[in-house]
Amino acid sequence: MTATAPAAEATVRKSSPGTARGPRRRTGRLRRVGLPYLLLLPALLLELLVHLVPMVIGIVMSFKELTQFYIRDWSTAPWAGLDNYSVSVDFDAPVGKALLHSFLVTVAFTVLSVGLCWLIGTAAAVFMQDTFRGRGLLRALFLVPYALPVYAAVITWVFMFQHDNGLVNHVLHDQLGLTDKPSFWLIGDNSFVALLTVSVWKGWPFAFLIVMAGLQNIPRELYEAAALDGAGMVQQLRRITLPSLRPVNQVLVLVLFLWTFNDFNTPYVLFGKSAPEAADLISVHIYQASFVTWNFGTGSAMSVLLLLFLLVVTGVHLALTSRGRRTTQ
Repeated sequence: MTATAPAAEATVRKSSPGTARGPRRRTGRLRRVGLPYLLLLPALLLELLVHLVPMVIGIVMSFKELTQFYIRDWSTAPWAGLDNYSVSVDFDAPVGKALLHSFLVTVAFTVLSVGLCWLIGTAAAVFMQDTFRGRGLLRALFLVPYALPVYAAVITWVFMFQHDNGLVNHVLHDQLGLTDKPSFWLIGDNSFVALLTVSVWKGWPFAFLIVMAGLQNIPRELYEAAALDGAGMVQQLRRITLPSLRPVNQVLVLVLFLWTFNDFNTPYVLFGKSAPEAADLISVHIYQASFVTWNFGTGSAMSVLLLLFLLVVTGVHLALTSRGRRTTQ
């Protein structure tokens, strides 16, 4: 008995550290695995509060007859069902006809703006691949429109587009003589040109930055081999540069499309609360339907329809690009 007791105690002492080490290891593993999710929790909560909760509230509001009489307590507004949606898509009625016009203007504006931003940004990025004196300074100057705050940049353009003392009319009419008289750029049909100019001016540096980053991944040996085979600059651009930039351009075009189609700051600062008919983008149109006419139910329905349209376009774009990758592989 006395001989076996010390042996048993020694066995317990030897086994106890191992048994205690097991829970400690599991606790440390749980901490390592759970720490990233714990750090992401504040961002997820803010995302929930800033984006998801307002989006759900907006969807609920689109099914209500919410006007200025129910702003104090919007939950007491009567249910309208699908009436707000039927009014929005009734293109024979004034509300639906105005929404369709705004949608077509936005589509034309987005296609032109994205196309010009991509074209100018790609041309500038390809030009910047060659080394020359002052290339760094020129790159910095190209990024100035993208680095400037939107409000400061657009307000500057507002002063430049002034009818009497604006820089645009001074150059086009007074110095170059291209127009018979000073033009009105912020009203009438010219407002679309003014809006497109500002959008391209502040958007193409982003395309330039993304394409320039994509060009860094193309091996220079491909261009050297193509030059030895007699390929010119145009052939190198068609056979090497553009095919290699296809994944970058797919993402770039989608991002530019979503940003431009949803752009509210540029037309709002450029024209104010009531945009001209030629530059009536759908973002400003929904704002007017909600906060000018105080019909928040119809404005929410228009916002939901816009969200569905963008989801469909994004889904189709991703499906086409993924199918293109499978065929090339």
